[in-house]
Amino acid sequence: MKKIIITGSEGLIGSSVKAFLLEKGYDCLCLDMKLGHDLADENFVRNFFLDNKATGLINLFALNHHIDLDHQKTNLFNIKLQSFKQYLDINLTSLFSVCREFARNNSEASIVNFSSTYGVTSPIKSLYHNEEKHIGYSVSKAGVIMLSKHLATHLAPNVRVNTVIPGGVYNSQSEEFIEKYSQLTPMKRMMNVSELNDIVEYLISDKSSYVTGAEFKIEGGWTAW
Repeated sequence: MKKIIITGSEGLIGSSVKAFLLEKGYDCLCLDMKLGHDLADENFVRNFFLDNKATGLINLFALNHHIDLDHQKTNLFNIKLQSFKQYLDINLTSLFSVCREFARNNSEASIVNFSSTYGVTSPIKSLYHNEEKHIGYSVSKAGVIMLSKHLATHLAPNVRVNTVIPGGVYNSQSEEFIEKYSQLTPMKRMMNVSELNDIVEYLISDKSSYVTGAEFKIEGGWTAW
């Protein structure tokens, strides 16, 4: 039985991936802020991976403040630099720390990192009532792609590193948002969270034994326009 570590295991995608892999017979070790795990704490990360070996690491933890009534007045000119830094600290620095300690303690394994379509294309303001989705999110998610490429080349051939780039997932958004998003997507709908499960299993399995440094866009054609 393969042991898989899932960070961000209690989130929308994490919960789906975790349930799917458990049903498939994988042994899943879960890390999440909701479970009391602070992946920004370097000492915690170092000690955890020293004590817990696994054949796969799926990184789903990330900072992502969705625009709502409390954030709608944010724009490029009033974003606090500390908030920008926070995205980089969590979505990149902490991710690097987690990947590095995992690779340090596992000689043969697969790492799956998650970026976003907003790490490839800029958010469309009209989707957010012409307000700003935080630039720190987009920049950090773009960084995830290059971080994964760098790790893939330096950790090969024993540790493979790949990136999943998901599009918008149904998650109780307003009907207005769902309709607008769907019209901008070639597939004419948002993604069901379960549609990410198979690609994740593929990347942690031996079926992808010759796959590293790659990006997999699961976004209904969003970036193909």
